Amino acid sequence: MDHFPTTEAAVTALRAIAAEYAREMEVTHDIGADQTSRRSAAGVGVTTDPDGSLPHEAFVEFGGVPRVSVRLYPEDDALIEVEGVECPDIARDDVPAFLHSVFGDLAYVRGRRFPPGYFLIVPLPGDRTHKEWTPMVNLSPWLSSRVR
Repeated sequence: MDHFPTTEAAVTALRAIAAEYAREMEVTHDIGADQTSRRSAAGVGVTTDPDGSLPHEAFVEFGGVPRVSVRLYPEDDALIEVEGVECPDIARDDVPAFLHSVFGDLAYVRGRRFPPGYFLIVPLPGDRTHKEWTPMVNLSPWLSSRVR
């Protein structure tokens, strides 16, 4: 597994994944403590963190089905949304493997009778999985086609 020390390194890896799966990709960069989503306590006009660094956050949207977006945070984690299902706290280094599983048709949905609901399950390297609950009413056609 590769290590991505910066947000820009992770965006470069996501560009390679988009090219591999022939998907369009749109990137929005937010640079500076006054621009990033988790730095709301930064004062007006303050762009650096107290240690002098300049935080960099990126929002990536992929075209096609499934609808996937990735928000890369400066704290080495990400929020990935797959067809409306939010998967928070994904390590930045796991984002490419997560996307390979989704775009490579390895991700699936498992249903549960009680309490009723579904889980989006995304296999990751090292015999790990990411599991995220979603209510039945939120199943898109793509998610419904992956129910096991």
